Amino acid sequence: MSVLVTGGAGYIGSHTVRRLHELGEQVVVLDDLSSGHHQAVPEEVTLIVADLKDRERTLDVLSKIRPESVFHFAASSSVSESVYDPEKYRLQNVIATQNLLDAMALAGTRQIVFSSTAAVYGESGGVALTESAPLNPVNPYGQSKLACEQLLARHYRLHEIRSISLRYFNAAGAHDSGDIGEDHEPETHLIPIVLQAALDRRDAAQMFGTDYPTRDGTCVRDYVHVDDLAEAHVLSLKALRSRRAQVAAYNLGNQNGYTVREVIDSAANVTGRKIRAQAAPPRPGDPAILVASSTLAERELCWRAQYNDLAHIMESAWRWHRRYPLGYRGRAFRKPSACADWRSKLIMNTSRASDRVSR
Repeated sequence: MSVLVTGGAGYIGSHTVRRLHELGEQVVVLDDLSSGHHQAVPEEVTLIVADLKDRERTLDVLSKIRPESVFHFAASSSVSESVYDPEKYRLQNVIATQNLLDAMALAGTRQIVFSSTAAVYGESGGVALTESAPLNPVNPYGQSKLACEQLLARHYRLHEIRSISLRYFNAAGAHDSGDIGEDHEPETHLIPIVLQAALDRRDAAQMFGTDYPTRDGTCVRDYVHVDDLAEAHVLSLKALRSRRAQVAAYNLGNQNGYTVREVIDSAANVTGRKIRAQAAPPRPGDPAILVASSTLAERELCWRAQYNDLAHIMESAWRWHRRYPLGYRGRAFRKPSACADWRSKLIMNTSRASDRVSR
C-alpha cells in the first residue's frame, strides 16, 4: 500500500520523502507547488499537483490512492506573515487539514503523522519545553497548528484515525548528499538568510530584536537537522503501524539553544567569510526563547538527534547553498511521464492553484 506525503516537494517534506523512498515505501507526493519544487521529488515517486483547500479535489485524490498512511507537511509557516494575515492561516492550515482528515475517513486511511510546531507553546520562560507545558500560542501560526492537533484528536474519536503530531523547533541543514536543501521564496529562516549573505546574495542578515532577555539580546532558538526530522517521521510511522500510539505529540529538538548572533558567528566560521549583520525591530509574535526537551520522543519513539552540533548543521546547509546558490532554479525540471496514466492526469491538473506554502 502507498504512503501519501502532502507538501512532499517542500523542505522537510522532501527530505522525508527521500528517506521513505530509500526504505522501499511506495510514496505518493501531493503538493500544489506554490513553494515546493518538482526537482526535490525523486523521479521514481508519483507527484500529484493539488490544493488541499479544494475539498472536492482532495476527496477525489484520496479515493483513488487510498493510502495506508499520510504524512501531512502542507502548511503556511511564517510567524510574521500569520500576524498580518491570520485568515490565510486559518484557510491554509486548519481548513485544508479538515479536508484531508475527512477525505482520509472516507478512503479508509487510519493513520497520520502531522507536521506541528513549537509555536503551539508560546513563551518558554527560558526553560526547555516538555509536552506537558501549557499550550498557549502567541501568534496565529501557532494557533492554527494547535487547532489542527485538536482536529486530529476529534477525528480519532469520530473515525479512529490515529495520529502523531511532531512539534518541530527550528528545522535547519540539508541532506548530506547536497542534492536537496532549503529553498523558500521569500526566505524567512535565519540560517539560509545568513548563508545567502555569505554568498553576497543579500547585503546583510537582519537580527530582529537585540534587547530580548537573553545572553546577548537576540532570540534563542533550538536548531534540529532536517534529516533528524525525517528519521523521526519514519519512527512515528512505525509506532502507528504497531498501534503503540493513538493520539500523541512529541517535541523534536536538540535541547540546546543558540542566539541569532551565535548563528551568524557559526556561519562565519564555517564559510570563512565575513557576514554583515543589521539590527532590526523585533517581529510581532516572536518569543524570546524556544528550546526543546525531546526526552519523550527519545523514550517512546527511540529517536535521538544525530546532528546535535550547530557547526555540523551549518556545514550541511553551506554545502547545499554553495552548490546551488539559486536553489532549485535552473535545475532540470521534473518530468511527469514516469507516472501511470491516471496519475499523469492528476499531475497535470493544476487548476485552482493556491498560495499555500509547503513546509
